[in-house]
Amino acid sequence: MPVTTATHETVQRAAPELPAHRDPDVLRWLTAYTASMVGDSVYYIALSWAAVQAGTPAQAGLVMTASAVPRALLMLGGGVIADRLGPRRVVIGSDAVRCAAVLAVAALLYATTPGLWPLALLALVFGAVDAVFLPAVGALPARVTSRGQLARVQGMRGLAIRFASVVGGPLGGLGVAAGGAAAAFALAGLLIAVSVPLLCSVRIRELPADDQAAAGGTAWSDLLAGLRYVRRHRVLAPLMLAIALGDLGFVGPLNVGLTLLADERGWGAAGMGWVLSGFGVGAGAASLLLTLRGRLPHAGRLAGSSILAGSVAIGGLAFAPTLATAVGTALLIGLLAGLSGAVCGALLQTQTAPAYLGRVTAVSSLVSVGLAPLSMPVSAAAVGAWGTGPVFVASAAVCGLGGVTALGVRNLRRAELPR
Repeated sequence: MPVTTATHETVQRAAPELPAHRDPDVLRWLTAYTASMVGDSVYYIALSWAAVQAGTPAQAGLVMTASAVPRALLMLGGGVIADRLGPRRVVIGSDAVRCAAVLAVAALLYATTPGLWPLALLALVFGAVDAVFLPAVGALPARVTSRGQLARVQGMRGLAIRFASVVGGPLGGLGVAAGGAAAAFALAGLLIAVSVPLLCSVRIRELPADDQAAAGGTAWSDLLAGLRYVRRHRVLAPLMLAIALGDLGFVGPLNVGLTLLADERGWGAAGMGWVLSGFGVGAGAASLLLTLRGRLPHAGRLAGSSILAGSVAIGGLAFAPTLATAVGTALLIGLLAGLSGAVCGALLQTQTAPAYLGRVTAVSSLVSVGLAPLSMPVSAAAVGAWGTGPVFVASAAVCGLGGVTALGVRNLRRAELPR
């Protein structure tokens, strides 16, 4: 009997792992994630339209930014919850809460004209739920697929995000056109609801015993343990710094800065749309590359070089002589930023022990979603004071520091994705 058991285990180890794009569990997870992301896009269209109709532009702006405060304040705690309760349970619960909240507001808008308060409350609920949802989403792939397929899954996730951004806007617009904000909210709720049964059908891998022991004690001690884990990790610590600098230098110019640049050059809204499309195509191509290849060699060097080259392209965008040149530059920025983002995300997934992924993703999400957007009002004020050229160059320098960090720290520079 012992011989038979050992032989059976050997056969199991020798069996080739199923590629992520052919794994039914990964595909169910990806479909659920895509439906949820499309629902999110439709929700934001509905929320912005309803807020503009119900109040002044300033009030609408406050409603649209109401999610940011609870999301930033609760993000680290959300990572602890994801690791303690398990990411699938947290994602299912988060989607269920978001679905119920959106459908409740849709019903309220159908029945009456309640004003801004339910919209503001909905935005706050979404922000609080996002603080738990985002870390759990980052921790889930490691429980669904093998370590060797995590990089491919990261590329697939990037494609899902690009698909949601392309499809969600028109769907939201159609919902508003067909039945107002109430219809768009109802559509968003139904799309989010699709993810729940799919996630329930996904089989989850058990954590190794060592990883299971990584979570314990109080929530506060788990949070501190997660922060210590990041700080002491020879790859994750510099990777977080590189991501933070890259995002801080990227978010301002490619959001507020691009709008002001398009207005200054006379490209108009249509021209700005073409530039954003170029960026989206480039970023999507980078995600597709990682999806098809499954692994890119010299990952640490590639991430640092991509951030550095992308920073040069960001600085050059402000000096593009024509709209066509700007679109081409934006495509290059999207390709390089998408490549660096996908590789950094894959390194984060593969370098982190599964039991810490919720907390590590929370730190990364706090930087990207919670802190980096703060650069937008700073960028807008700086453009008003000094013009687009100097601000884009300064932002490019900050972004470039992220690339220098990745290339300058030996352990990160030599980091590789698993085969």
